[in-house]
Amino acid sequence: MRDALELVRRELGPEASVLHTREVNAGPLRRLVFGRRYEVAASVAVQVPSKFSGDIGDLSLDHAGRPRVPQGLHVPPPSPAQDAWEGTTGEDRAESARGLADMDYRTRYREDFRRQVAGQLGELQAMVEKLCEQASSAPTHDLPEALFRTFTDLIDAEVDESIAREWIERLRREENASVWGDAAVAKARIIELLEDDIRVSGPIRTEAGKCKLVALVGPTGVGKTTTIAKLAANYRLRERRRVGLITVDTYRVAAVEQLRTYADIIDLPMEVVATPREMREAVARMSHLDLVLMDTAGRSPRDEVKIQELKSMLSEAEPDEVHLVLSSAAGANSLLGTAEKFAEVGTTAMVLTKLDETHGLGHLVSLVRGCRLPVSYLTDGQNVPDDIQVAQRGTMAERLLGM
Repeated sequence: MRDALELVRRELGPEASVLHTREVNAGPLRRLVFGRRYEVAASVAVQVPSKFSGDIGDLSLDHAGRPRVPQGLHVPPPSPAQDAWEGTTGEDRAESARGLADMDYRTRYREDFRRQVAGQLGELQAMVEKLCEQASSAPTHDLPEALFRTFTDLIDAEVDESIAREWIERLRREENASVWGDAAVAKARIIELLEDDIRVSGPIRTEAGKCKLVALVGPTGVGKTTTIAKLAANYRLRERRRVGLITVDTYRVAAVEQLRTYADIIDLPMEVVATPREMREAVARMSHLDLVLMDTAGRSPRDEVKIQELKSMLSEAEPDEVHLVLSSAAGANSLLGTAEKFAEVGTTAMVLTKLDETHGLGHLVSLVRGCRLPVSYLTDGQNVPDDIQVAQRGTMAERLLGM
């Protein structure tokens, strides 16, 4: 900036006024690549109050040829050397004025630097005070040993801190809070609180003489095809129901062959569908069966076009139930966002898969409490027809909390 102001002085003279200044390469990355560059707009025809009292616009001379002192800028009394100002030439006076500007510029720079540092220190102090306030308001403050251990166990189980804090505070407010001297009793009470928040739909129920169509939807890689194979095997081999399969997953490589292999092993009819018209015909051909399971292609919850395509296909099939399949390996926020996006296709329940592939299941507490969908099934392996269970509130609460 000093170089830019010096250029203005050389080109326009000491009577020029600075109209505008800005740094061109703002931001650390641009500064690193291109260096610091500044833009200064100045004019000798326009006289305006300067943004800083040391800018070039304040260096014009008065009627006696003396430099005009900017308002608010303190100038010490003239020294004996400065008394000779009247006898100097115009060039000497301009040079003296530039010297005053340089001194004031350095002073302003130091003042600005001090203000910036003071502001940063103030922000850091505010952050420290906020952290101290949060720490002092944590539920572990002055907690009985049993509740403190329960709180730390919940955090270790990957339960969201706000939920764990809510439960601990509820225990403290209960009338019989004096009995929470035993950690086992406290954990049992926490399980009861979670059990009250869990919603389950039970297994898929079939009726004699009526065909039930159930579709499984969800993102890619969550285990929809394997889950369908487990359901088909259980209803065909253990429940002795007449089961059929429909797949519209013609996008994923070998998806049709994978499901056809399961259909051949279990001895089930299977239809491959690519258009809405084919969907109507396939459903009509399987209307004599007890249960028809539909496998759909994985869809990204952020792809609105694919979600609408899935919605159109399901509207032709008119399924009785639409189960959203979610992988337990995903994060809580991602699961909640996915459930919200797939709600557009008419989901009625959700299946939680890959429970065996996560270190802790506590993050699923946020899902079951924040999602409106009830849980129908849990899967924890690749074995067909095993590794699938009907979701039950009690056992599910214990499993999610690891207690």
